[in-house]
Parts: sequence; structure tokens; C-alpha cells
Amino acid sequence: TASPLIFPETVFNAPASHLSSLLGSTGINYTLVGDPGVFLQALALAADWLDSGRIGACLVVGSEEIDWLTTEAFVLFDPKVIVTEGAGALYLKREKGSASNPKLAEITDPYLFSKKQSRRQAARRAREELTSAPYGSVLFDGVQGRPRLDAAESEAWSDWEGRRFSLKKALGEGFMASSAWQCVAAVDALQRGFCPSAIVSVVGSNEQAIAARFDAGEFLIA
Repeated sequence: TASPLIFPETVFNAPASHLSSLLGSTGINYTLVGDPGVFLQALALAADWLDSGRIGACLVVGSEEIDWLTTEAFVLFDPKVIVTEGAGALYLKREKGSASNPKLAEITDPYLFSKKQSRRQAARRAREELTSAPYGSVLFDGVQGRPRLDAAESEAWSDWEGRRFSLKKALGEGFMASSAWQCVAAVDALQRGFCPSAIVSVVGSNEQAIAARFDAGEFLIA
């Protein structure tokens, strides 16, 4: 019953609403809540809105703010994990792909962790749903150098022979922000002509495994 005017943090959509106000946007404003895989779900939702003509463009933002409960939990279960915070964003619009504007090629279904499906099974199913990426593609995974936490994703991509980047090893565990950073890094690699295609793999902290592929409109550098 807390008033959002007095306690805005009690309303999940408050940060996005404030951002829209700052940007002067009058369009639809929506927040998805969940584990790190939800950033890819948000991209899929934006793509659906674009495809249906509901919107002309969409800014998809993923953010994370450190709180002591989450940090203390890692101290108990894996004290070597470095928890971090931040944000990242991608701007989607309907436009013919080009070297400077890579395209969102595909996003898998989210595969939930449950009694009937383990993290390993979910991660493997997300990997298997992706279509074959062209030679020279780069993988941006969520591995952070902690064997127990990385096991499911490492196993799912154990046969990957291409280049890969594991941003969490350098930037720490940023949860939703980490997924956004992976996607931003993938698009940046395409814009710089490093690869013809970039894959993002996210095995969430407690909910789902999901993956996406971005393609370059034009491959600049072999």
C-alpha cells in the first residue's frame, strides 16, 4: 500500500519511467523483472513490437544495483565471486542491416530451471536451438572463472571451437547488467568488423538459460 510518489523504489517500473522522462519519450514504457536472461527476453519483446508495427524503435536497458543481501549471499556460497553493478543498453529499430548497424538475427526460447530440467539441460537446449553460425563467429559467454557456477554453460559450449570472450572475468558478476554488457560487446565487435556473427549465451542465476545471435550487415575484416 506504499504510495509510489513517496516510495518510488516499491514500483518495479519506476527506474524505466524516470529514464523515459529524462529522454522525453512518450511511447510505451515497460519493465521485465527476472534473472539475467530477462535482458534477452526484453530484446525479443522489442523485436516483436517492431515486427508488428506497434513501435518504430525501442531502447532496451539492463541495469543492476548492488545490495548487501546479494553480496552477502555470494560470501556464503562462493566468496571469490566479485559482485558488481552498472547498466547497458541497445537501441533497436527497423532498418536494413549495414556495417554500422548489425542486426538481431535470432533469440532462443527461454529454458527454465525446474525439477524436470536442470541448469545443464537448459543451457544445452538453448545452445542447440541456435542455428549454425558462420565461420569466424565469436561467442560472448557468461563464464566467470568459478567452476561450480560455470559448469552448466561450460559444458553446453564445450565443443565451441571459435573465439570467445568472457566479460565477467574482467568486469565481475553484474547479473542483469552483465547480460547487457555481453550484448553491447557483441554488437561492438560486429560494428568494428571483427566477425561476421556474434553469439551471446546467458545461463541465468536462478531462472533460465537463453541465447541470441547478432549478424553484421557487411563483413569488413577477414
